[in-house]
Amino acid sequence: LPLVDVRTGELIPTELFVGALGASSYTFAEASLTQELPNWLESHVRMYAYFEGVPEITVPDNLRSGIKRSCRYEPEINPSYNDLAQHYGTCVIPARVRKPKDKAKAEVAVLVAQRWILGRLRNRTFHTIHEMNQAIRELLGGLNSKVTRYLGRSRRELWQTIDKPALKPLPVRSYEFSEWKQGTLGINYHFGFDEHFYSAPYTLIHKELWCRGTVTTIEIFYR
Repeated sequence: LPLVDVRTGELIPTELFVGALGASSYTFAEASLTQELPNWLESHVRMYAYFEGVPEITVPDNLRSGIKRSCRYEPEINPSYNDLAQHYGTCVIPARVRKPKDKAKAEVAVLVAQRWILGRLRNRTFHTIHEMNQAIRELLGGLNSKVTRYLGRSRRELWQTIDKPALKPLPVRSYEFSEWKQGTLGINYHFGFDEHFYSAPYTLIHKELWCRGTVTTIEIFYR
C-alpha cells in the first residue's frame, strides 16, 4: 500500500511484514517504510507482543537485513538480530533458499493478508504509517476471528487453546534496538561509530574490536 505525501501528493511505497504461528496460523501483519534492519526488528517486537508470547523457533525468510549469509547448516545471522533472539529466548532458523515449504504457514499467511487486508484497503488514502497500521490492525482482528471452513474454528480460538499455552512468556522489558560494528582500533586509540569517536585502552591499538550501540549506550568489546 502506498502512503500519500500531504504536500506533494507523491506516492511513497510501504512494505508489509507478516508472521504466523505454526499450529493455529494466528496472523500478525503491519506496514513499514523499509525492510531495513531497525524496521525488521521492531516488527518482530510488535509481533511477539501481539502473540502475547515467544515461540521456541522463529523461521524468517533470508532477508538480508536479518541473515548475512544463508546456509543450510550454519547460517550467519546479523548480530542485532541475534541480540533480539537472545533477548526473547527464541532460536532463529531461517528457511532454506528456494524452499518455501520450510515456512509454509507464513507463505499462506502472506497470501491471506494480501487478499483480506491489502485488497480491502487498496482504495483508501493514508498519509501516515501509523494511520495505515491502525486500519491493518482492525482488519487483522476480523481475519483472526473468522471461523475457517475446514476446521470450524477461528485462528483466535486455536491460538488460545494450542499456541498460547506453549509460548514462552514475554520478557519484562521490550528489546532495545542495537547496532553492531566491527573494526580496528586506530593509533589514536579511538573507535569510530555513527560519526562519533570513542576511546578504548591504548593497549588494544591495531586489535579487532566490536562496538555495540543503542539509543543510550555505547559498548566496545575485545574478544
